[in-house]
Amino acid sequence: MEQISNEIRTGYADPVLNGMLASIGNGSEPFSRHFNQFGEAFLLLGAGFTVPSLPIHHDVRRDEPESGYLELLRHTLASIAWLAPQVFRGLGYFFDPTEILRPCFYQLSREGDDVFLYLLRLDLALKPTEGEVIERGTNDATPRWTSRKLFLEPVIVPLVQAPPAGGFLRGFRALQAISETWIGEVKMTGLGYSKQGVWMDPRLTQFFSGLFLPPGARVHPFHPFLCHYKTVCSQPVDLSPEGRRAAVPRLQRALAFLLPVMDRIQSALGVAEFSEDLEIFRELKRKVPEPWYEPWRTVRVEAYLNDHDRKEFRLDA
Repeated sequence: MEQISNEIRTGYADPVLNGMLASIGNGSEPFSRHFNQFGEAFLLLGAGFTVPSLPIHHDVRRDEPESGYLELLRHTLASIAWLAPQVFRGLGYFFDPTEILRPCFYQLSREGDDVFLYLLRLDLALKPTEGEVIERGTNDATPRWTSRKLFLEPVIVPLVQAPPAGGFLRGFRALQAISETWIGEVKMTGLGYSKQGVWMDPRLTQFFSGLFLPPGARVHPFHPFLCHYKTVCSQPVDLSPEGRRAAVPRLQRALAFLLPVMDRIQSALGVAEFSEDLEIFRELKRKVPEPWYEPWRTVRVEAYLNDHDRKEFRLDA
């Protein structure tokens, strides 16, 4: 999904959920990282978890969730967190009124004078064939379902500045590195007439990741660097606190490398799909220091067919 703004809105921060997160111990549980055929990331956990029936609708003008939602989310977290404690350790929770089925967990970190936000969004909407329905949903509520697949989106975002300590968390503002990712519209062929919006985000993601991956690396659909929130973000391979911490300085140096030439990158990708043959890509690739490739040399992605004969990918490092 294209992120058309560099603003990350926050709402209510639940003290009970944050207390649950703070109580997570130092243990770890085995799981594996995967992507489905659409490139959506998920964890295959060691046991099943249950997601209760959640409300579908919410007035985005309200920063606090409806009555009962938080209690359901607490039960969900209790079902999930013990299966992957290292993924949730050190995080806090806030309610995003625009994403009621994608609860947000976060952590702030500093690297020198720079501030970074680790944002972990869970996807609690049931995907076809990815879970077992226990109780059917309605027009106003999702089904109650169970699965071993936890869909999620982890991303590290550089911020303009840290939010003030204490008080209500009003939101985050990403360090805007990209002026505009909207390219325009193209006509779609087929029955009738339609147009489709074209964004530069996927092209920039391919450019950033291809630049810092070792030559010849084939890790699709995993992208260690992403274009989100009009900036350069990163996706850690290791979702533990240690893995998140190690990913921050890698993003910091990638930003310092890219910012002076971002206008040229945007100009090239505004008129052409990404290719390793682009002049600006070849020029920058020659300048990437060899040691920067080390974190990705052991990353492997293996394609396979799941139980429904659909392609999935397993990420190992």
